[in-house]
Amino acid sequence: MGIFARLKQLFFPAPAPVGLGIAFGSGGAKGMAHLGALKAFEEAGISFSYVAGTSIGAVVGALLAKGYSSEDMRRIVEAVNRREFSKNLRPFADLTFAEQFLENYLEGDFTSLRLPFAACATDGKDNGLVLLKKGKLARAVTASSAIPPLFKGVNIDGRELYDGAFTDAIPTDVCRELGAQFVIGIDLGAFVKPEEEKGRFTRLLGSALTYIQPVHYTEDQRTRGYKSADYMLRPPLGAFRSTDVSEGAMEEMYALGYEEATRCMEEIKSAIQNFSKERSAKKLSAARRR
Repeated sequence: MGIFARLKQLFFPAPAPVGLGIAFGSGGAKGMAHLGALKAFEEAGISFSYVAGTSIGAVVGALLAKGYSSEDMRRIVEAVNRREFSKNLRPFADLTFAEQFLENYLEGDFTSLRLPFAACATDGKDNGLVLLKKGKLARAVTASSAIPPLFKGVNIDGRELYDGAFTDAIPTDVCRELGAQFVIGIDLGAFVKPEEEKGRFTRLLGSALTYIQPVHYTEDQRTRGYKSADYMLRPPLGAFRSTDVSEGAMEEMYALGYEEATRCMEEIKSAIQNFSKERSAKKLSAARRR
């Protein structure tokens, strides 16, 4: 290395890699859009060092932290026996069947993961946010996905835990707590119908469910995700429900996730690059003041 190259390296060092984090939001079957977005990130050469997820986002996040690619995850979805799965869909169903299926891919505990990961759940006793960062992986992501009244709670360490969407639907703040410096969130519910646009029966059903559910939505269960995100992806999934598990619907949701991430990719890259430059400038300025 020549003298000028050495001087440049000394006074203008290359920016250190940014610790990228991704937070996968809740949304049931809409989680196929997560896989599409991941495919776009893979094609762009963007990888993540920290992962957090809620509900279906916890399942996707755990698989990513375990080392699965987006294509691996698509094959896992294809392995789901939809008929058997539908048989277990009844009020307050036990989620043991889901945990057993997930153990085929998420065997072991959190120590087996390649990346730092946390799943969000809600405590059935005090409606508080619970961060799951240890113990059995399959049990943790099942608890994060236990949405009442469709499923009953999952017992972990003596607590009945339910879907984390009630307290932290897009856990970008959790991802940042894990150590991420730049966090990308994926909001699967950005385009749901406003309450006033829903049909009368749907509104009445929603009101009735609030009385029998053991947990309730907190005021900031969605907004906290936006406050802690450096960038939020919002796939246009307004035409779909979280229960749309038909093959056609799931393929379309996958495509919408891929298209939205691809459309935003240059903007995301630019945001990461600007963040890196600003961080390096602050470090250099602090070093010069010493």
